[in-house]
Amino acid sequence: MGKKSKNSVPAEDFLALPAHSSTTPIVDTHTHLASTFEFYRSKYKEGKYDTVFDFVKGMYNEKKVEAIIDVWCEAPVQRLWKEFADSAINEEDRRTKWGGLEYWFVMGVHPHNAKDYDDAVEAQILEAMAHPRCVGWGEMGLDYHYDNSPRDIQQQVFARQLRHAVRLGKPLTIHTREADDDTERILKEIVPKEHPIHIHCFTDEADFGQRLLDHFPNLYIGVTGVVTFSTNLNTSSIIRRMTTSSSSSSSPSSNLRILLETDAPYMVPANIYDSLNSFKPPGVNGQTLKGRLPLSHSAMIPWTANFVVGEVTKEGQAVNVDEVLSIARENARKVYGV
Repeated sequence: MGKKSKNSVPAEDFLALPAHSSTTPIVDTHTHLASTFEFYRSKYKEGKYDTVFDFVKGMYNEKKVEAIIDVWCEAPVQRLWKEFADSAINEEDRRTKWGGLEYWFVMGVHPHNAKDYDDAVEAQILEAMAHPRCVGWGEMGLDYHYDNSPRDIQQQVFARQLRHAVRLGKPLTIHTREADDDTERILKEIVPKEHPIHIHCFTDEADFGQRLLDHFPNLYIGVTGVVTFSTNLNTSSIIRRMTTSSSSSSSPSSNLRILLETDAPYMVPANIYDSLNSFKPPGVNGQTLKGRLPLSHSAMIPWTANFVVGEVTKEGQAVNVDEVLSIARENARKVYGV
């Protein structure tokens, strides 16, 4: 028997996505733009976009992407952050280089890289905190799923970053995975109750999320495309719990403390393929999607919002996709001021 052929990477035009019915501007509260563009170039070596600015202007054109929060969380720190951030300081540059997109960023050290955190790395993060486009510290936290750094080191580095962020009054972007007890303990020990917190890409038990929501009134749950995965039930569970905690007469906006995000280039929403199977990109005669999209990006947020709508309506609340997008957009303003 011959070798089975692997699915080829879908045509680049599919990444542009069909028009979505929503009309509300999109705020992606957690994306890794440099990694997304690098991944794009690795998959489409002859791709039409040569720079990250071309990618943003081309991919998000007429897709209602209003703002992104770009996340830098490596150690050592990538100096590319300053090029991106400096290019978004004035309105003219945001118009010409970013196509009108509001570019913001956060910086910290991911728990995977906690073993590489030192005074030099910290000094670079503190430098970034003073930049006018910096809106938070992160992502930081604990990850006991992979344990890429020793757990005691993760905890020490997490606490160290939290203390700096609290001192500076910076919102927190938190990564936590299978580390419920230690994450909760450290947050409650160090962070004032009123401090703005974003629990990025929440996938842990709903009880854990509820305890955090109950203790920190300005804490919000990050929802990525992973909410659409059949292997993940926890994110849907915390969304439904928020919904049922509302009174029958109240709007979902009163308790739906979520932020919408991509974590691009990861976690393409699974429900997006319902739209792509019949999508014929301009200039691609009769071409249909083969294989899976190799990366996500900020224009995919409405499909994640679609799934959230389904979870909310299961609990008897009337809501549509534009309402969910609007709620998340307002929550982004509350946490990050964007």
